[in-house]
Amino acid sequence: MATLSTLKLSTVVKPTHMPAVQVRRNKLVKRLWEQIELAKAQEAGTQFAPIKLRSYVDKETGFRRQVESTKRVKPWWFTADNGKLAMNVRYGARVIELAKGKSSIEIGSTDQLVHTLELIKQAVEAGELDAQIEAAAIKLREGFGK
Repeated sequence: MATLSTLKLSTVVKPTHMPAVQVRRNKLVKRLWEQIELAKAQEAGTQFAPIKLRSYVDKETGFRRQVESTKRVKPWWFTADNGKLAMNVRYGARVIELAKGKSSIEIGSTDQLVHTLELIKQAVEAGELDAQIEAAAIKLREGFGK
């Protein structure tokens, strides 16, 4: 019992329900992490291929099986008309409008790409883009209701 007495015990219970805004933030943060890793791999001259599990029904046995496969991650950055690097932030297939009428971020060079992605990730974690994420989520949901 001497070991447990050194710990600070509490009555906190793990929440069973996460607010929708937090779920959306986590989804976007996960995608931003993938973009950061893709940019780092591109700088280093290597490939970034995360693993995902795909499930399918085996035709011979009829059982559902899971197989690991590589996930394709498309870069959010591109070369603009003026020759500079630019990027969009996406929520699902939708481009998030970061400010009124502006959906792209202009980046000077590929050296600043990882830093810019990390800044966006911090802004999402702080809740600065919650309204934009909500608007993109509503548009995304409307596409399924047709």
